[in-house]
Formats: sequence, structure tokens, C-alpha cells
Amino acid sequence: MPKITFIDVNGNSRECEVPSGISVMEGAIQNGIEGILAICGGSCACSTCHSYIDEAWMAVVGKPDEIEDSTLELALDRRPNSRLTCQIEVTDALDGLVVHVAQNDG
Repeated sequence: MPKITFIDVNGNSRECEVPSGISVMEGAIQNGIEGILAICGGSCACSTCHSYIDEAWMAVVGKPDEIEDSTLELALDRRPNSRLTCQIEVTDALDGLVVHVAQNDG
């Protein structure tokens, strides 16, 4: 099972096992990660699962598609490595992924 490290807005780090086939957002919710609000339930409509992908992982995770890119316009403090975690499917290739949770509660 892939391990993903989530780093919250205060710099606290937590490594979690997340099953392949679900989204990074679902893995965060299952593991009680603070700051991943997921108000829309993962439908790419609200940006409350906004996070920053560690630069070393950007090539593996990839860039947002057009719909995600449009929804990211709603996010606070969007950066080049911004992604909506509801749009990233966990695979074995993401074992070791580092996700920095953005400030999602306004």
C-alpha cells in the first residue's frame, strides 16, 4: 500500500498508508488529515482539498486537466505546484508522495 506524507499548514508531518485506486483526498479524509475539507465530496467543484505537491513529485503526479485548472482559480494562494487532491488517483507509483496541505478554510 503506498505511503503518502501529508504536511499541514503548521508544518506537522504525518505518513499514512493509502490504498491504490482511491484519490489522495479520500486517503486524507480516511486518515483524518487536518485541512482537507473536501466540501464538494471530490467532484472537482470547490477547491477545499487544495494542496501543494512536493516539487520532487510534480513529474509523477502531473499537471491538472482543464476542469481542475479552472476550479483551482477558486483556491487561495495558488502556486505552480497546486493540485486538487480529489483529482489525483493513488497508485503504487505514488509511494512516498509528499503533499503540503494548503490553507483551505479561508
